[in-house]
Amino acid sequence: MTLLTQDEYTSIAAGLDLPTGAYIDGMSRPALSGKTFASLNPATGDILTHIAACGPEDVDLAVEKAREAFDDGRWSKRHPSERKDVLIRLCKLITRNARELAVMESLDSGKTIQDCETVDVPETIHCLKWHAEAIDKIYDQVAPASDNHIAMVLREPIGVVGLVLPWNFPLLMLAWKLGPALAAGCSVVIKPAEDTSLTALRLAELASEAGLPRGVLNVVPGHGADVGEPIGRHMDVDMVSFTGSTTTGKRFLSYSAESNAKEVVLEMGGKNAAIVMEDAENLDRVAAHLVNGAFWNMGENCSAISRLIVHKDIKADLLARIAHHTRQWKTGNPLDPATRVGALINAAHFTKVCGYLDQADQVVIGGTAENGFVDPTVVELPGNDAALAREEIFGPVLSVITVSGLDEAIAMANDSHYGLCASIFTANAKRAIRGARALRAGTVTVNSFGEGDISTPFGGYGQSGFGGRDNGLHAHDQYTQLKTIWIDLADDADEAVD
Repeated sequence: MTLLTQDEYTSIAAGLDLPTGAYIDGMSRPALSGKTFASLNPATGDILTHIAACGPEDVDLAVEKAREAFDDGRWSKRHPSERKDVLIRLCKLITRNARELAVMESLDSGKTIQDCETVDVPETIHCLKWHAEAIDKIYDQVAPASDNHIAMVLREPIGVVGLVLPWNFPLLMLAWKLGPALAAGCSVVIKPAEDTSLTALRLAELASEAGLPRGVLNVVPGHGADVGEPIGRHMDVDMVSFTGSTTTGKRFLSYSAESNAKEVVLEMGGKNAAIVMEDAENLDRVAAHLVNGAFWNMGENCSAISRLIVHKDIKADLLARIAHHTRQWKTGNPLDPATRVGALINAAHFTKVCGYLDQADQVVIGGTAENGFVDPTVVELPGNDAALAREEIFGPVLSVITVSGLDEAIAMANDSHYGLCASIFTANAKRAIRGARALRAGTVTVNSFGEGDISTPFGGYGQSGFGGRDNGLHAHDQYTQLKTIWIDLADDADEAVD
């Protein structure tokens, strides 16, 4: 997609018709309490609109309508090819409204319009389309059995699913969950992050336009205690898929245990390490990957490279190249297509990130923070014990730690409660494979930064999450139940012989 000018994006933003109501049973409606909350532009502090502030009673209504839709089979029992057709139509509608969604996403989240236009919206479409195309290509199974039996193993939709979303990738994380959930035949109740509710509400409108039956997709905006916890505790929600902080994710385990023992899939935090060994080839290319991994999306990314573990022999050269690439990452107005680093999500998060900067004794690059914006920052640390090395900052801050060998680097990378992603840069293929196997992380990239793609499962070890994976065919597993049907073919004569 060709990028526009800042003035053109500003003009589009001024003309947006922003959604304001919850989306329940195929229609937009106010919260039953009549309450609203302000949706703010993180880059300016201006109020974009006021959105329905839902509560437990709205969750009850959404779950009731989702259950009705699931039980009567208006979606769950439709032929897989029919479900596919609806989702393909949704993808076409998102494509038709892509620019509107990109600007809305940028305004609501502080994300750069460049990322929204070229990454988030296109990847949202690709994700939904990929899962739609998989619907009628995932086969049930027949297990080996005796001549007198047939054993069928069937996948059935799990039921009513709660999708609890983060604020860092509002549309894309919705697609990661919504695609396989709808493909499986589930009904969903979505809780967008209260900071970023707009695009989820708009997508719900487009889904109805595409022909998704009412009650199948419901969006309930509001605060965690008012909406997220009631979803987690609801006796008629069969499963919750959560992406967000580790602290909040753990609560959903308690909610499940204290209610109906619903299934819970957690994708939580990360403190991801990139190891660069002395034999790494093309340090300029390595530096470009590291800068992208650390500062993309303002570092508000659970898979962000936040620890650079570098061999002492190349540290100085690599840092010089990192400084060169960092200078190309302009901080500023998210609607300026030249901006690479936008605004942090809200004032509280800005204060948190600034608190980590205050702890840095040796700032190598950047360190400037003002009015919700933080410049890309690189700090040097003496080891892996400081909070900057151990805690998830969720901002554009890269901590550099020096090592003398691969074993030391692996041990340091694994010295974390998290295990989401990791990277290793080396020219030695055996060393790369050995290192990748030794790193305790759900995704390990070699000589690059990344998360795989839609075909590869994404999730973590340890306190980065468990219970399932987003992306790939593996993502369908968490939204289905396995049922065994055992058929006895023996006739009376056979049984008499037995």
